[in-house]
Amino acid sequence: MKVAVLSLIVVVGCLAAVEPANEPPFMLTPSWVALTGSDTAQLYLVLPSGDTVPARGATWTSSDSAIARVGPDGIVHSLRDGEALISASAATSLGNIRGGAHVIVTPAVLVGAGDIGECALTGAAETARLLDATPGIVFAAGDNAYPDGSLANYESCYAPTWGRHRDRTRPAPGNHDYRTLGASGYFAYFGANAGSPGTGYYSFRLGAWHVIVLNSNIPFGPASVQQAWLRNDLANHAGMCTVAYWHHPRFSSGRIGSDTNLTALWRTLEQGGTEVAITGHDHHYERFAPQLSDGTADARGIREFVVGTGGGVLFPMGAEAPNSEVRIPNTYGVLKLTLLAGSYRWSFIAAPGGALLDSGTTACH
Repeated sequence: MKVAVLSLIVVVGCLAAVEPANEPPFMLTPSWVALTGSDTAQLYLVLPSGDTVPARGATWTSSDSAIARVGPDGIVHSLRDGEALISASAATSLGNIRGGAHVIVTPAVLVGAGDIGECALTGAAETARLLDATPGIVFAAGDNAYPDGSLANYESCYAPTWGRHRDRTRPAPGNHDYRTLGASGYFAYFGANAGSPGTGYYSFRLGAWHVIVLNSNIPFGPASVQQAWLRNDLANHAGMCTVAYWHHPRFSSGRIGSDTNLTALWRTLEQGGTEVAITGHDHHYERFAPQLSDGTADARGIREFVVGTGGGVLFPMGAEAPNSEVRIPNTYGVLKLTLLAGSYRWSFIAAPGGALLDSGTTACH
């Protein structure tokens, strides 16, 4: 039986250069799409008005057609791991416009941690070296730069380590990021990869999976705008294996502990068939058995990983929470999820040596 190789096309940095200078830019849409095996993705040019330029009305090129080939119809094909630039130009009523999108083709892997960039410690440098050896999309699960998530903190404490993977990072914000008003340093540093400033929640496709990034620092209750968006997003991707990540843990055996305020958010994810939740905030590694929003162990529930091990000061453990399966304190490391068609594999990789301290595999619901 032929086994499909999971590959990813990531389109980022979509605002186009404009020529002449007084003409408005266009965007490539979708801004982030993942392909598996021989799948393809259709790209379109979108003007500031929201109008779409017919795909065959543009000229498309790839900087490396051995990695990502694009046809005259704007359909992109992933061929092998690497990076390429997809460019397009079109003559419109606004004049001649052109632009490009950065494309990364990589395995369908989600790898990362939260609670990362603390300048006085070496943990972020150690975990960044694990990322160097792990292809895939990087998640940063909040409190990514200490102490207050300012742009200066990001440039000094995050950029020298995890920052070298910024192009392939899809972050979530934490409470320390919001110590700077509106998390402005966070949104300025990550740009379009962080979603829209003021919201910070978004979703994307990764291989055969749907990935949801939430913001636990702004309203997320049942009547909130974020919950309405989440319910709609889950409905639009029903039937796909789904993983979600944000900063504050619903369940934790750490010093800070479980946050019951997240019960309604968990229930919405649970009702939408979500498989996995990833959080940080408590600075340890922990894996839970699948459970419902009220803490009842149930195979139909969500498995949570607490991964606050990116580089910040490590916390001692607190009282063991129900359904906790594995707890690893006092250890920096990253969680690696390999997202397969109908299942996932996990591994917790410890820094600095890369030892594998927890691993397993589970089928989707």
